[in-house]
Order: sequence, then C-alpha cells, then structure tokens
Amino acid sequence: MNKREIFKVEGDKIVRLRKTCPKCGPGVFLAEHRDRFSCGKCGYTEFKSTSNKNKLKEEVSGEVKEETKETS
Repeated sequence: MNKREIFKVEGDKIVRLRKTCPKCGPGVFLAEHRDRFSCGKCGYTEFKSTSNKNKLKEEVSGEVKEETKETS
C-alpha cells in the first residue's frame, strides 16, 4: 500500500482519506471492504448501510430488464 492511497495534500494541510478506528485512535486506519470497514489491529467492524445495497440492486435489475426488452 502506498502512502498516496491514505493521505492527500491540500495546500499546507494533510488530509486523511480513510476512516480511523474509534477503539485504537488516530493513526490506525480501517480497511474498506465491499460491505464493511474493519480494523486489522483490534478487529473492530463497522458495516456499510444496507440502503445503498438495495439501490445498487435496483439499478442493476433495471438495466437487465431494459436489455431484455430490447432484445425480445
């Protein structure tokens, strides 16, 4: 992993691009997975919201329906 993936420089400030672990404190970042954020040090896990998953499923199913209508 490159430091450029974790930090960003904006002017004179350094901005952290990843969430920090609430148990471990600053300096320990959460790994981003498809459905959750997790800490590799203490095992803290934060799940992403399910409403985003439902929206993605609707969009994908909507695209599939449109394709099937066009082909038939």
